[in-house]
Amino acid sequence: MPRPVVIVPYDPEWPRIYDEESTLIRDTVGEVIRSLEHVGSTSVPGLWAKPIIDIIAGVDGSAEAKKCRALLHPKGYDDASAGDNPDWYYCLGKGLHSPGFHLHLVKEGSPFHEKHILFRDWLRSHPADAEAYKELKLNLSEKYRNDRVAYTDAKTGFIDVIVERAKH
Repeated sequence: MPRPVVIVPYDPEWPRIYDEESTLIRDTVGEVIRSLEHVGSTSVPGLWAKPIIDIIAGVDGSAEAKKCRALLHPKGYDDASAGDNPDWYYCLGKGLHSPGFHLHLVKEGSPFHEKHILFRDWLRSHPADAEAYKELKLNLSEKYRNDRVAYTDAKTGFIDVIVERAKH
């Protein structure tokens, strides 16, 4: 059975944990990746989150994503899912204990890639929207505790509104 959706208070260790993991990733895959960013709720100071560090890695294409997947497998990254978006290749998961990691291998500079950066940057600079997002996530985590897909889908409208604001 998949892990339940549990939202926890912000942990000030998350940026440090990301830094350590990003060093491991860069040391493992080298210049196969063009960019590496801490995204998702754990990247926004003060925002409550699932204790999973989301990392987005920009690559030139699917061949580079496959190479990363193969290089990172011995480091504990397993396939979580294959992308259903032409700009999103894989989400690799690592760690059964808190915090875990999700590494999204995506097309560098694609709309999918930019959306995650825009959303993160907006929430970092707009605390009222970050607080509203926290409240939404807490409510949805209760409603969809055992359905991660429904939980994620239910956040989409909020995220899309924020991303549109951030573009203008």
